[in-house]
Amino acid sequence: MTSQRIIVIDDSKLVLAVASDALEAAGYEVITTDSGIDANRFIYGTPRPDLILIDVMMPLLNGDRKVRLLKQREASSKIPIVLMSTKSRDELADLARESGADAFIQKPFDGKSLVRQVRQLLPS
Repeated sequence: MTSQRIIVIDDSKLVLAVASDALEAAGYEVITTDSGIDANRFIYGTPRPDLILIDVMMPLLNGDRKVRLLKQREASSKIPIVLMSTKSRDELADLARESGADAFIQKPFDGKSLVRQVRQLLPS
């Protein structure tokens, strides 16, 4: 059985490391990138990701805008997306709902919380 593939998009090397370590330890294949634009080659490549984690505050293209674009394209519209941010819970919940994200997680987060959130969206 192949592991489920997750793309983590964040401009913070620390967040990429924490997310990658936690998710890989839980058995997921993880690809990290610090650019929402660069992420396209992984999102639309083969194999496609099973889930995308994206930071709201990104250079060039904010995460909530990227979510809207991904949900508009048929090739990526069904991929679950989790928004990540240091914004308040209410503000982040609003952004997730408005952009079409499937879930959100507040930063900073610990690895266990992240894995729990991912497992809710990707049952094994």
